[in-house]
Amino acid sequence: MLSGCESLLTLLNDDAKKVDNSGFESSNIASWSDGKARVKPGVLLQVQVSYAGSKPVEMAAQVDPQGRIILPYMLREPIHCDGLTLEETQFKIHKAYQRYIRQPQVTVHFGPYDPRTGVSPYGFVTVLGEIVNPGPVNMPPTMDLTVTKALQMAGNTKPFANKRNVLVTRRAKDGSLIRTEVDIIEIGEKGRIDKDIILKPGDVVYVRESVL
Repeated sequence: MLSGCESLLTLLNDDAKKVDNSGFESSNIASWSDGKARVKPGVLLQVQVSYAGSKPVEMAAQVDPQGRIILPYMLREPIHCDGLTLEETQFKIHKAYQRYIRQPQVTVHFGPYDPRTGVSPYGFVTVLGEIVNPGPVNMPPTMDLTVTKALQMAGNTKPFANKRNVLVTRRAKDGSLIRTEVDIIEIGEKGRIDKDIILKPGDVVYVRESVL
């Protein structure tokens, strides 16, 4: 069991330089299950470890093809985290560090990504139809992406879009499809924000063309 903050920081910082989780090109995309983002090979994780009020040591670890990460001071003990949520991964790392550090404080986040070129580790929805920039729209970390926000992020609707019947399709747990129509004019003109559906990763938003 380590007894000094300086010893911990020195070991972690020195060993961090030796860590290599390479082996394939990083996709930094998490998988999804039960509405929660889960770790999978290729994802970059940001890990912070501290104890007894010490300054956190920040580490980056990429999940290798076997679903493992290697962290400083535990180079011989890869941590298997494939399929785990961030909370589960954090708990597993915390338990592992308890063998070496008294009362470790551990936080785990998904690594940064470029929204212009990468897919959010929190998932995405697909916006299609009469929209300026059709395609995937990344979910924010807050998971509060609504239909109107998704349309705005996709460049908004085209002039002849049918704003009365925007179709949202979602796949249920049993594999069936749930379709819901959203009236974005009612949301905007009447302030019916309760009608603005909160989207989930994998949802498809389709904007029809108006029938004249």
